[in-house]
Amino acid sequence: MLSPDNPFAAPSELPYALPPFDRIADEHFRPALEAGLAEHAAEVEEIAAQPAEPTFENTVAALERSGQLLGRVTSVFYNLAGSDSTPEIQAMQAEFAPKLAAHRDAVHLDPRLFARIDALHARRADLGLDDESLRLLERLHTDFSRAGAGLPEAGQARLRELNAQLSTLQTTFQRNLLADTNDLAVVLADRAELAGFGAGALATAAEAAAARGETGGYVLNLTLPTSQAAPLATLRDRAVRERVHTASTARGNRGNEFDNNAVVAEIVRLRAERAALLGYPNHAAYVIADQTAKTAEAAAGLLERLAPAAVANARTEAAELRRLLEADVPGARLEPWDWPYYAAQVRRDRFDVDTEALRPYFEADRVYTDGIFFAANRLYGVTVTERHDLPVYHPEVRVFEVFDADGTPLGLYLLDLYTRDAKRGGAWMSTFVDQSDLLGRKSVVVNVLNVDRPPQGEPTLLTFDEVGTAFHEFGHALHALLSSVRYPTFSGTSVPRDFVEYPSQVNEMWLLWPEVLANYAKHYRTGEPLPAEQVDKLLAAQQYGEGFATTEYLAAALLDQAWHRLGVDDTVEDVQRFEADALVKAGVALDAVPPRYRTTYFAHVFSGGYSAGYYSYIWSEVLDADTVEWFRENGGLTRANGDHFRRTLLGRGGSVDPMDAYRAFRGRDPRIEPLLERRGLADA
Repeated sequence: MLSPDNPFAAPSELPYALPPFDRIADEHFRPALEAGLAEHAAEVEEIAAQPAEPTFENTVAALERSGQLLGRVTSVFYNLAGSDSTPEIQAMQAEFAPKLAAHRDAVHLDPRLFARIDALHARRADLGLDDESLRLLERLHTDFSRAGAGLPEAGQARLRELNAQLSTLQTTFQRNLLADTNDLAVVLADRAELAGFGAGALATAAEAAAARGETGGYVLNLTLPTSQAAPLATLRDRAVRERVHTASTARGNRGNEFDNNAVVAEIVRLRAERAALLGYPNHAAYVIADQTAKTAEAAAGLLERLAPAAVANARTEAAELRRLLEADVPGARLEPWDWPYYAAQVRRDRFDVDTEALRPYFEADRVYTDGIFFAANRLYGVTVTERHDLPVYHPEVRVFEVFDADGTPLGLYLLDLYTRDAKRGGAWMSTFVDQSDLLGRKSVVVNVLNVDRPPQGEPTLLTFDEVGTAFHEFGHALHALLSSVRYPTFSGTSVPRDFVEYPSQVNEMWLLWPEVLANYAKHYRTGEPLPAEQVDKLLAAQQYGEGFATTEYLAAALLDQAWHRLGVDDTVEDVQRFEADALVKAGVALDAVPPRYRTTYFAHVFSGGYSAGYYSYIWSEVLDADTVEWFRENGGLTRANGDHFRRTLLGRGGSVDPMDAYRAFRGRDPRIEPLLERRGLADA
């Protein structure tokens, strides 16, 4: 029995059931997790063991209502494990990962429960269910079947073992990566080594050093992708650029206590065994069967179709950059740490775009208030108001209340902007509370980014890429905040993995939309708008560098597929050799263009939810590019357009088939041509 003093013991009484972060301490998680597991197990037992004939209400709806204590604690626990971790949280994560996996298996592999669901599914046409309820029943039946409910007892026992082992290994991968990323931050003692940095970047590096106790020095923290684009684009010292790149690619691959090579090999082996147990040739086939792509061959086929043209474009770009390098360092070979630096030169020389000089026009508060929130208001009528009276899990987190056009509350939006050692790399959206009419809930959403914190009193000036990331992640937030579904299973971003990136990528279009850009891109000191000629140059420069960007992405996506198309009898003894061979075989092995993520720090697929699914970004971009074309054809940033997108697709979550929702929005199936044009691949 959980003590009533534990902040998870009862639903939060704060607005929108926001977790009471001011009352939550690490010591509260273990008893709440244990109580949540026990309570949910008892609820499921009651549903499975009841003598009454199965009905939608006493079985399916009852399952939707169950597990609320467990949901309250895990939503906070796993959000903090990624964004504000502590040694205690990491230890509990390792402890509870197999317990939670075992609990999920206990639910999905309960023969009595599956028998009730199966019986309802068999006579679903006669139950008189509305469309969303019918879809929930079908979704539940699919989930239980894919989780192994139909396996014989011995198969289920082995499946439980595999899931427990995998949950532990994935947690280990994440913990190793966080530790090694922090350990490999580049420490510099001499300011001269940072030649090329502006005053703001210098101050940020000094602040990062001070936070680590490196008095008088400078620290460059590593971001998640291979290419550390922001520092490498401006650092003049080639040796320092090499140090940064070398640190980036060394993560998880140094033979130390944080090495992820053996962890990856075991994850891949166990995933292949699990797929075979469930009747699939490999993990990719298992995962993608439940996505919109349907087959691993279809997913890989898109990547393989695009790769030759992307690589050709990258080689053309490399030839130009090589000439610039030769002028500076005769006889030097173009290396990955040279690419961002000389690509930035091309942008300055050809398009007169200096990304560092653009920073003063992208002050973070204004980007959000006058850019991101402004665009959402014009499209959907929503308004966003900051609240200072609600508790947060870290002092840097900000809370905003979101209202619909008629004043109806939609939920809360939390923004966690700055990098810190306790936060994993990258940027993401997550939820603390999922919208559901059944449970009477609105969304509580968080966007987590990794922007360098400026010195005290200085403004936060974003790079152009960071502005794009902010628009992207708020697209995910809108997907949750505008959700209008009955059942929590379908809330917000609960859609197939290769569809979930689509709405967020669409939201990126507004960052350079004239009306939006003019409203937020203003010099933080003078208030002067970003000069019109700079806007024109940004637009002209947009397609430059797509050879590099597309190739590094495709290399990572194809690497993901290579790992997860291995069968149960395929063994990998050397992770680095397998990676190198896979890139050569896929035709994307360019020395100067490494994959966006190498294996030992590919968090998306080895500790996140994108295993065999990293292709999703470009699969979704087919829909995104086609949708952008629709907005342009229909007048762009208007309430009518936003309302149509919201009504037919964005607000539906997973309550309808995603491609049916797309057709309802677009009036037809998607076309690939807009994507090819956008990425300079029209000849692919």
